[in-house]
Amino acid sequence: MEVSYKKLWKILIDKELKKYQLRELAHISSNTMAKLGKNEPVNMSILLKICEVLNCDIGDICEFYVKQ
Repeated sequence: MEVSYKKLWKILIDKELKKYQLRELAHISSNTMAKLGKNEPVNMSILLKICEVLNCDIGDICEFYVKQ
């Protein structure tokens, strides 16, 4: 199972937020931001923090798919 955070980056653009601003608002580490940037899995609690900050649902920030 693979993950993509393209939707997250689109939301940040739409809300005119920078990655560092999201990191500060959601209180997540720079290592976690690096994982997000590389489409690597992160803890569900991190994704929920991001959703809370952006006032959205988890499906709005990521997609899970089977690698073909």
